[in-house]
Amino acid sequence: MATVFLGTIVHTKSFSEFESFENGFLAVDDNGKIIGVGHDYQPWLSSNSVQAKDLTEIRLSEHQFLMPGFVDCHIHAPQFAQVGLGLDMPLLDWLNTYTFPLEAKFSDQQYAQEVYKSVVEATLRCGTTLASYFATNHLESTLTLAREAVRQGQRALVGKVCSDCNSPDFYVETAEESASATLEFVEEMRNLESTLVLPTITPRFALSCSKGLLKDLGDIAKRFDLHIQSHISENLAEIAVVEGIFKTSYAGAYDEAGLLTNKTVMAHGVHLEDDEIALLKTRGCSVAHCPASNTMLSSGLCDVKRLVNAGVTVGLGTDVSGGNSVSIQDALLRALDVSKHLDFFKKQNIRGTGEAKTQDPSYVQLKYKQALYMATLGGAKALSLDHLTGNFALGKEFDALLVDVSVIEHPVRRLNVDELVEKFIYTGSDRNILEVFVAGKRVKKECQPE
Repeated sequence: MATVFLGTIVHTKSFSEFESFENGFLAVDDNGKIIGVGHDYQPWLSSNSVQAKDLTEIRLSEHQFLMPGFVDCHIHAPQFAQVGLGLDMPLLDWLNTYTFPLEAKFSDQQYAQEVYKSVVEATLRCGTTLASYFATNHLESTLTLAREAVRQGQRALVGKVCSDCNSPDFYVETAEESASATLEFVEEMRNLESTLVLPTITPRFALSCSKGLLKDLGDIAKRFDLHIQSHISENLAEIAVVEGIFKTSYAGAYDEAGLLTNKTVMAHGVHLEDDEIALLKTRGCSVAHCPASNTMLSSGLCDVKRLVNAGVTVGLGTDVSGGNSVSIQDALLRALDVSKHLDFFKKQNIRGTGEAKTQDPSYVQLKYKQALYMATLGGAKALSLDHLTGNFALGKEFDALLVDVSVIEHPVRRLNVDELVEKFIYTGSDRNILEVFVAGKRVKKECQPE
Protein backbone atom coordinates (compact mmCIF):
# COMPACT_ATOMS: atom_id res chain seq x y z
CA MET A 1 0.00 0.00 0.00
CA ALA A 2 1.27 3.47 -0.88
CA THR A 3 1.97 6.02 1.88
CA VAL A 4 1.50 9.77 1.84
CA PHE A 5 3.01 12.16 4.36
CA LEU A 6 1.06 15.37 4.96
CA GLY A 7 2.82 18.34 6.50
CA THR A 8 6.10 20.21 6.08
CA ILE A 9 8.45 18.72 3.48
CA VAL A 10 11.97 20.10 2.81
CA HIS A 11 14.88 19.19 0.55
CA THR A 12 17.56 20.75 -1.64
CA LYS A 13 17.79 20.77 -5.43
CA SER A 14 21.33 22.17 -5.74
CA PHE A 15 24.04 23.84 -3.66
CA SER A 16 22.09 27.10 -3.65
CA GLU A 17 18.51 25.88 -4.16
CA PHE A 18 16.43 24.90 -1.15
CA GLU A 19 12.82 23.85 -1.66
CA SER A 20 10.09 23.49 0.94
CA PHE A 21 6.40 22.65 1.05
CA GLU A 22 4.50 23.92 4.06
CA ASN A 23 1.22 22.00 4.34
CA GLY A 24 2.62 19.85 1.55
CA PHE A 25 2.58 16.17 0.73
CA LEU A 26 4.97 13.41 -0.27
CA ALA A 27 3.71 10.10 -1.64
CA VAL A 28 5.69 6.85 -1.70
CA ASP A 29 4.60 3.70 -3.52
CA ASP A 30 4.89 0.20 -2.08
CA ASN A 31 8.26 -0.23 -3.82
CA GLY A 32 9.72 2.66 -1.85
CA LYS A 33 9.76 5.10 -4.80
CA ILE A 34 8.62 8.71 -4.58
CA ILE A 35 5.54 9.15 -6.77
CA GLY A 36 4.35 12.58 -5.73
CA VAL A 37 5.55 15.67 -3.87
CA GLY A 38 4.37 19.26 -3.66
CA HIS A 39 1.81 21.67 -2.25
CA ASP A 40 -1.40 20.40 -3.78
CA TYR A 41 -2.33 16.99 -2.46
CA GLN A 42 -5.95 16.82 -3.58
CA PRO A 43 -5.28 17.83 -7.22
CA TRP A 44 -2.45 15.28 -7.32
CA LEU A 45 -4.74 12.61 -5.91
CA SER A 46 -7.43 13.43 -8.45
CA SER A 47 -5.05 13.31 -11.41
CA ASN A 48 -3.43 9.99 -10.47
CA SER A 49 -4.69 6.46 -10.55
CA VAL A 50 -4.02 6.14 -6.81
CA GLN A 51 -7.22 5.86 -4.81
CA ALA A 52 -7.53 7.44 -1.38
CA LYS A 53 -8.59 4.10 0.07
CA ASP A 54 -5.29 2.62 -1.12
CA LEU A 55 -3.19 5.21 0.70
CA THR A 56 -1.92 5.25 4.26
CA GLU A 57 -1.87 8.87 5.43
CA ILE A 58 0.67 10.08 7.98
CA ARG A 59 -0.01 13.59 9.26
CA LEU A 60 2.88 15.53 10.70
CA SER A 61 2.47 17.90 13.63
CA GLU A 62 3.30 21.59 13.41
CA HIS A 63 6.71 20.88 14.98
CA GLN A 64 7.64 18.09 12.57
CA PHE A 65 9.06 17.97 9.08
CA LEU A 66 10.26 15.42 6.56
CA MET A 67 13.74 15.76 5.04
CA PRO A 68 16.14 13.52 3.05
CA GLY A 69 18.39 11.19 4.98
CA PHE A 70 21.92 12.21 5.88
CA VAL A 71 24.85 11.01 3.77
CA ASP A 72 28.21 10.26 5.39
CA CYS A 73 30.78 10.33 2.59
CA HIS A 74 33.69 9.21 4.76
CA ILE A 75 33.68 7.06 7.90
CA HIS A 76 36.07 4.40 9.21
CA ALA A 77 33.76 1.76 10.65
CA PRO A 78 36.33 -0.12 12.77
CA GLN A 79 37.48 3.09 14.40
CA PHE A 80 34.09 3.44 16.10
CA ALA A 81 35.74 1.33 18.80
CA GLN A 82 38.16 4.16 19.65
CA VAL A 83 36.05 7.24 18.97
CA GLY A 84 37.19 10.15 21.13
CA LEU A 85 40.69 8.83 21.76
CA GLY A 86 44.09 10.18 20.71
CA LEU A 87 42.75 13.41 19.27
CA ASP A 88 45.57 15.55 20.64
CA MET A 89 47.96 14.00 18.10
CA PRO A 90 48.74 14.91 14.49
CA LEU A 91 47.57 12.49 11.80
CA LEU A 92 50.62 10.25 11.28
CA ASP A 93 51.32 9.87 15.02
CA TRP A 94 47.65 9.10 15.65
CA LEU A 95 47.64 6.40 12.97
CA ASN A 96 50.66 4.62 14.42
CA THR A 97 49.72 4.97 18.08
CA TYR A 98 45.99 4.25 17.96
CA THR A 99 44.56 3.34 14.60
CA PHE A 100 46.82 0.67 13.13
CA PRO A 101 46.88 -1.40 16.37
CA LEU A 102 43.08 -1.16 16.62
CA GLU A 103 42.39 -2.14 13.02
CA ALA A 104 44.73 -5.14 13.29
CA LYS A 105 42.27 -6.60 15.84
CA PHE A 106 39.68 -7.08 13.11
CA SER A 107 41.17 -10.42 12.18
CA ASP A 108 38.95 -11.54 15.08
CA GLN A 109 35.52 -12.08 13.52
CA GLN A 110 33.63 -11.94 16.81
CA TYR A 111 35.19 -8.59 17.64
CA ALA A 112 34.44 -7.30 14.14
CA GLN A 113 30.81 -8.39 14.40
CA GLU A 114 30.37 -6.59 17.71
CA VAL A 115 31.88 -3.32 16.50
CA TYR A 116 30.22 -3.31 13.09
CA LYS A 117 26.79 -4.02 14.52
CA SER A 118 27.26 -1.05 16.84
CA VAL A 119 28.49 1.41 14.22
CA VAL A 120 25.63 0.70 11.81
CA GLU A 121 23.14 1.07 14.65
CA ALA A 122 24.74 4.34 15.76
CA THR A 123 24.83 5.91 12.30
CA LEU A 124 21.23 4.95 11.58
CA ARG A 125 20.20 6.37 14.94
CA CYS A 126 21.79 9.67 13.89
CA GLY A 127 19.93 9.65 10.58
CA THR A 128 22.64 8.37 8.21
CA THR A 129 20.75 6.60 5.45
CA LEU A 130 23.84 6.32 3.20
CA ALA A 131 27.40 5.79 4.43
CA SER A 132 30.68 5.25 2.62
CA TYR A 133 32.60 2.94 4.95
CA PHE A 134 36.29 2.15 5.17
CA ALA A 135 36.74 -1.25 6.84
CA THR A 136 40.20 -2.83 7.39
CA ASN A 137 42.70 -4.91 5.42
CA HIS A 138 40.80 -8.07 6.42
CA LEU A 139 38.54 -9.61 3.77
CA GLU A 140 36.27 -11.63 6.05
CA SER A 141 35.56 -8.90 8.58
CA THR A 142 34.93 -6.40 5.78
CA LEU A 143 32.26 -8.76 4.47
CA THR A 144 30.87 -8.82 8.02
CA LEU A 145 30.42 -5.04 7.83
CA ALA A 146 28.66 -5.34 4.47
CA ARG A 147 26.32 -8.04 5.77
CA GLU A 148 25.52 -5.96 8.85
CA ALA A 149 24.57 -2.97 6.70
CA VAL A 150 22.33 -5.25 4.63
CA ARG A 151 20.75 -6.76 7.75
CA GLN A 152 19.95 -3.38 9.29
CA GLY A 153 18.73 -1.91 6.00
CA GLN A 154 21.26 0.88 5.57
CA ARG A 155 22.38 2.06 2.14
CA ALA A 156 26.18 1.84 2.04
CA LEU A 157 29.39 1.66 0.09
CA VAL A 158 31.83 -0.70 1.80
CA GLY A 159 35.54 -0.90 1.09
CA LYS A 160 38.21 -3.44 1.99
CA VAL A 161 41.18 -1.24 2.87
CA CYS A 162 44.37 -1.85 0.85
CA SER A 163 47.90 -1.09 2.06
CA ASP A 164 51.17 -2.79 1.15
CA CYS A 165 53.82 -0.35 2.43
CA ASN A 166 54.62 2.30 5.02
CA SER A 167 52.46 0.43 7.52
CA PRO A 168 53.37 -1.56 10.65
CA ASP A 169 54.65 -5.11 10.15
CA PHE A 170 51.64 -6.44 12.06
CA TYR A 171 49.17 -4.71 9.74
CA VAL A 172 50.31 -4.82 6.12
CA GLU A 173 49.74 -6.92 3.00
CA THR A 174 51.73 -7.65 -0.11
CA ALA A 175 50.49 -5.97 -3.28
CA GLU A 176 49.47 -9.38 -4.63
CA GLU A 177 47.53 -10.28 -1.50
CA SER A 178 45.76 -6.94 -1.47
CA ALA A 179 44.70 -7.01 -5.12
CA SER A 180 43.62 -10.66 -4.92
CA ALA A 181 41.56 -10.08 -1.77
CA THR A 182 39.96 -7.02 -3.37
CA LEU A 183 38.85 -9.10 -6.36
CA GLU A 184 37.43 -11.74 -4.02
CA PHE A 185 35.68 -9.05 -2.02
CA VAL A 186 34.00 -7.66 -5.14
CA GLU A 187 32.78 -11.15 -6.07
CA GLU A 188 31.48 -11.88 -2.57
CA MET A 189 29.64 -8.56 -2.53
CA ARG A 190 27.83 -9.60 -5.69
CA ASN A 191 26.74 -12.77 -3.93
CA LEU A 192 24.97 -10.64 -1.31
CA GLU A 193 22.55 -9.63 -4.09
CA SER A 194 21.84 -6.33 -2.37
CA THR A 195 20.76 -3.21 -4.21
CA LEU A 196 21.57 -1.10 -1.14
CA VAL A 197 25.12 -2.18 -0.25
CA LEU A 198 27.85 -1.97 -2.90
CA PRO A 199 31.64 -2.41 -2.97
CA THR A 200 34.04 0.50 -3.29
CA ILE A 201 37.74 0.25 -4.13
CA THR A 202 39.69 1.54 -1.12
CA PRO A 203 43.41 2.26 -1.16
CA ARG A 204 43.98 3.59 2.36
CA PHE A 205 45.96 6.53 1.01
CA ALA A 206 48.76 6.95 -1.50
CA LEU A 207 51.36 6.82 1.26
CA SER A 208 50.38 3.26 2.23
CA CYS A 209 50.23 1.86 -1.31
CA SER A 210 52.95 1.10 -3.83
CA LYS A 211 52.60 2.36 -7.38
CA GLY A 212 51.94 -1.20 -8.48
CA LEU A 213 49.11 -1.73 -6.02
CA LEU A 214 47.48 1.61 -6.90
CA LYS A 215 47.59 0.63 -10.58
CA ASP A 216 46.08 -2.79 -9.84
CA LEU A 217 43.26 -1.17 -7.88
CA GLY A 218 42.63 1.33 -10.67
CA ASP A 219 42.41 -1.54 -13.15
CA ILE A 220 39.93 -3.43 -10.94
CA ALA A 221 37.76 -0.34 -10.56
CA LYS A 222 37.72 0.21 -14.31
CA ARG A 223 37.05 -3.46 -15.10
CA PHE A 224 33.95 -3.61 -12.90
CA ASP A 225 32.93 0.07 -13.05
CA LEU A 226 33.25 0.44 -9.27
CA HIS A 227 33.16 3.29 -6.82
CA ILE A 228 36.50 4.45 -5.40
CA GLN A 229 37.37 6.15 -2.10
CA SER A 230 40.58 7.30 -0.46
CA HIS A 231 42.26 10.29 1.22
CA ILE A 232 43.96 13.28 -0.34
CA SER A 233 45.91 16.31 0.92
CA GLU A 234 44.82 16.01 4.52
CA ASN A 235 48.04 16.90 6.33
CA LEU A 236 51.10 18.89 5.25
CA ALA A 237 53.60 16.29 6.50
CA GLU A 238 51.71 13.51 4.70
CA ILE A 239 51.67 15.51 1.45
CA ALA A 240 55.43 16.05 1.57
CA VAL A 241 56.07 12.30 1.97
CA VAL A 242 53.67 11.38 -0.85
CA GLU A 243 55.24 13.88 -3.24
CA GLY A 244 58.70 12.61 -2.31
CA ILE A 245 57.75 9.02 -3.14
CA PHE A 246 55.67 9.56 -6.27
CA LYS A 247 57.51 12.59 -7.68
CA THR A 248 54.21 14.19 -8.53
CA SER A 249 51.30 15.86 -6.77
CA TYR A 250 49.00 13.91 -4.47
CA ALA A 251 46.23 14.03 -7.07
CA GLY A 252 48.74 13.11 -9.78
CA ALA A 253 49.72 9.93 -7.92
CA TYR A 254 46.12 8.72 -8.00
CA ASP A 255 45.55 9.89 -11.56
CA GLU A 256 48.52 7.95 -12.90
CA ALA A 257 46.93 4.82 -11.43
CA GLY A 258 43.54 5.48 -13.00
CA LEU A 259 41.91 6.10 -9.63
CA LEU A 260 40.43 9.52 -10.39
CA THR A 261 37.07 8.86 -12.05
CA ASN A 262 33.51 10.16 -11.94
CA LYS A 263 32.83 7.58 -9.20
CA THR A 264 35.72 8.68 -6.95
CA VAL A 265 35.36 10.49 -3.63
CA MET A 266 38.48 11.77 -1.89
CA ALA A 267 38.36 12.69 1.77
CA HIS A 268 39.69 16.01 3.09
CA GLY A 269 41.32 18.01 0.26
CA VAL A 270 42.45 20.57 2.81
CA HIS A 271 45.65 21.60 1.04
CA LEU A 272 44.90 20.94 -2.64
CA GLU A 273 46.78 23.07 -5.16
CA ASP A 274 44.82 24.88 -7.86
CA ASP A 275 45.97 22.47 -10.57
CA GLU A 276 44.91 19.50 -8.42
CA ILE A 277 41.44 20.97 -7.98
CA ALA A 278 41.25 21.47 -11.74
CA LEU A 279 42.25 17.83 -12.25
CA LEU A 280 39.56 16.60 -9.86
CA LYS A 281 37.00 18.71 -11.72
CA THR A 282 38.13 17.35 -15.09
CA ARG A 283 37.93 13.74 -13.91
CA GLY A 284 34.55 14.28 -12.20
CA CYS A 285 35.89 13.44 -8.74
CA SER A 286 34.36 14.74 -5.53
CA VAL A 287 35.61 15.68 -2.06
CA ALA A 288 34.32 14.56 1.34
CA HIS A 289 34.75 17.52 3.70
CA CYS A 290 35.60 16.27 7.20
CA PRO A 291 35.70 19.38 9.38
CA ALA A 292 35.80 17.61 12.75
CA SER A 293 38.85 15.47 12.06
CA ASN A 294 40.64 18.26 10.21
CA THR A 295 40.41 20.24 13.45
CA MET A 296 40.96 17.37 15.90
CA LEU A 297 44.09 16.10 14.16
CA SER A 298 45.38 19.63 13.48
CA SER A 299 45.33 19.14 9.71
CA GLY A 300 43.94 22.52 8.69
CA LEU A 301 40.85 24.38 7.51
CA CYS A 302 39.34 23.25 4.22
CA ASP A 303 37.91 26.09 2.14
CA VAL A 304 34.77 24.40 0.83
CA LYS A 305 33.66 27.46 -1.11
CA ARG A 306 36.95 27.37 -3.05
CA LEU A 307 36.22 23.78 -4.13
CA VAL A 308 32.57 24.45 -4.96
CA ASN A 309 33.38 27.59 -6.91
CA ALA A 310 35.85 25.54 -8.94
CA GLY A 311 33.09 23.10 -9.88
CA VAL A 312 33.98 20.24 -7.52
CA THR A 313 31.12 18.46 -5.74
CA VAL A 314 31.57 18.41 -1.96
CA GLY A 315 29.81 16.17 0.55
CA LEU A 316 30.34 15.77 4.29
CA GLY A 317 32.12 13.06 6.25
CA THR A 318 32.31 12.34 9.96
CA ASP A 319 35.71 10.65 9.49
CA VAL A 320 35.25 8.66 12.68
CA SER A 321 37.42 8.32 14.58
CA GLY A 322 39.54 11.24 13.46
CA GLY A 323 36.21 12.95 13.98
CA ASN A 324 34.63 12.51 17.40
CA SER A 325 31.01 11.93 16.35
CA VAL A 326 29.11 9.63 13.97
CA SER A 327 26.50 12.35 13.45
CA ILE A 328 26.41 14.13 10.10
CA GLN A 329 24.35 16.83 11.77
CA ASP A 330 27.42 17.47 13.93
CA ALA A 331 29.62 17.50 10.80
CA LEU A 332 27.23 20.02 9.26
CA LEU A 333 27.66 22.33 12.24
CA ARG A 334 31.43 21.90 12.16
CA ALA A 335 31.44 22.80 8.46
CA LEU A 336 29.63 26.03 9.26
CA ASP A 337 32.14 26.74 12.04
CA VAL A 338 35.10 26.22 9.71
CA SER A 339 33.57 28.54 7.14
CA LYS A 340 33.09 31.24 9.78
CA HIS A 341 36.68 30.82 10.98
CA LEU A 342 37.94 31.19 7.44
CA ASP A 343 35.88 34.37 7.16
CA PHE A 344 37.62 35.71 10.26
CA PHE A 345 41.07 34.92 8.90
CA LYS A 346 40.34 36.36 5.47
CA LYS A 347 38.81 39.61 6.70
CA GLN A 348 39.74 40.44 10.27
CA ASN A 349 42.86 41.83 11.86
CA ILE A 350 43.07 39.17 14.57
CA ARG A 351 45.14 40.40 17.51
CA GLY A 352 48.11 38.32 18.57
CA THR A 353 48.66 36.64 15.19
CA GLY A 354 51.26 39.00 13.82
CA GLU A 355 50.81 41.30 10.86
CA ALA A 356 47.31 40.97 9.44
CA LYS A 357 47.02 40.33 5.74
CA THR A 358 43.63 40.57 4.09
CA GLN A 359 43.40 37.56 1.79
CA ASP A 360 39.89 37.66 0.39
CA PRO A 361 37.55 40.45 1.48
CA SER A 362 34.91 39.09 -0.91
CA TYR A 363 34.72 35.72 0.83
CA VAL A 364 31.13 34.66 1.60
CA GLN A 365 30.46 32.26 4.45
CA LEU A 366 28.77 28.94 3.94
CA LYS A 367 25.05 29.16 4.77
CA TYR A 368 23.14 26.51 6.69
CA LYS A 369 20.98 25.54 3.70
CA GLN A 370 24.12 25.03 1.61
CA ALA A 371 25.56 22.86 4.37
CA LEU A 372 22.28 20.92 4.42
CA TYR A 373 22.76 20.28 0.70
CA MET A 374 26.24 18.92 1.38
CA ALA A 375 24.78 16.65 4.08
CA THR A 376 22.11 15.23 1.76
CA LEU A 377 22.00 15.65 -2.03
CA GLY A 378 25.59 16.88 -2.26
CA GLY A 379 26.75 13.80 -0.38
CA ALA A 380 24.74 11.50 -2.63
CA LYS A 381 26.20 13.24 -5.69
CA ALA A 382 29.70 12.98 -4.22
CA LEU A 383 29.17 9.22 -3.96
CA SER A 384 27.69 9.03 -7.48
CA LEU A 385 24.36 7.80 -6.09
CA ASP A 386 22.29 10.95 -6.59
CA HIS A 387 20.26 9.18 -9.28
CA LEU A 388 18.82 7.07 -6.45
CA THR A 389 18.77 9.26 -3.36
CA GLY A 390 19.66 12.61 -1.80
CA ASN A 391 16.43 14.54 -2.26
CA PHE A 392 12.74 14.03 -2.98
CA ALA A 393 12.77 14.16 -6.78
CA LEU A 394 10.12 12.00 -8.40
CA GLY A 395 11.26 8.46 -9.05
CA LYS A 396 14.01 8.45 -6.42
CA GLU A 397 14.01 6.02 -3.54
CA PHE A 398 12.52 7.28 -0.31
CA ASP A 399 15.48 7.77 2.05
CA ALA A 400 14.18 10.18 4.66
CA LEU A 401 14.09 11.45 8.22
CA LEU A 402 11.01 12.40 10.19
CA VAL A 403 12.21 15.18 12.48
CA ASP A 404 10.42 16.68 15.48
CA VAL A 405 12.00 19.83 16.94
CA SER A 406 9.76 19.71 20.02
CA VAL A 407 11.15 16.46 21.45
CA ILE A 408 13.75 18.09 23.71
CA GLU A 409 12.43 21.61 23.99
CA HIS A 410 8.92 22.63 23.00
CA PRO A 411 8.99 25.84 20.91
CA VAL A 412 7.27 28.77 22.58
CA ARG A 413 5.64 29.74 19.28
CA ARG A 414 4.82 28.25 15.92
CA LEU A 415 7.90 28.11 13.69
CA ASN A 416 7.88 28.66 9.95
CA VAL A 417 9.57 26.18 7.61
CA ASP A 418 13.00 27.80 7.63
CA GLU A 419 12.93 28.12 11.41
CA LEU A 420 12.04 24.44 11.85
CA VAL A 421 15.04 23.41 9.77
CA GLU A 422 17.38 25.95 11.34
CA LYS A 423 16.37 24.97 14.87
CA PHE A 424 17.04 21.30 14.15
CA ILE A 425 20.41 22.01 12.57
CA TYR A 426 21.66 24.23 15.38
CA THR A 427 20.05 22.65 18.47
CA GLY A 428 18.88 19.18 17.50
CA SER A 429 20.30 15.72 18.07
CA ASP A 430 19.48 12.11 17.22
CA ARG A 431 16.64 12.36 19.75
CA ASN A 432 14.82 14.69 17.36
CA ILE A 433 14.89 12.07 14.59
CA LEU A 434 11.77 10.02 15.24
CA GLU A 435 11.90 7.79 12.18
CA VAL A 436 14.45 6.86 9.52
CA PHE A 437 13.48 5.42 6.15
CA VAL A 438 15.72 3.74 3.58
CA ALA A 439 14.17 2.78 0.23
CA GLY A 440 10.75 3.27 1.81
CA LYS A 441 11.36 0.94 4.77
CA ARG A 442 11.46 2.09 8.38
CA VAL A 443 14.88 1.32 9.83
CA LYS A 444 14.44 3.41 12.98
CA LYS A 445 11.19 4.11 14.76
CA GLU A 446 10.73 5.73 18.13
CA CYS A 447 7.61 6.72 19.98
CA GLN A 448 6.74 10.38 20.20
CA PRO A 449 6.91 11.90 23.67
CA GLU A 450 3.62 12.53 25.39
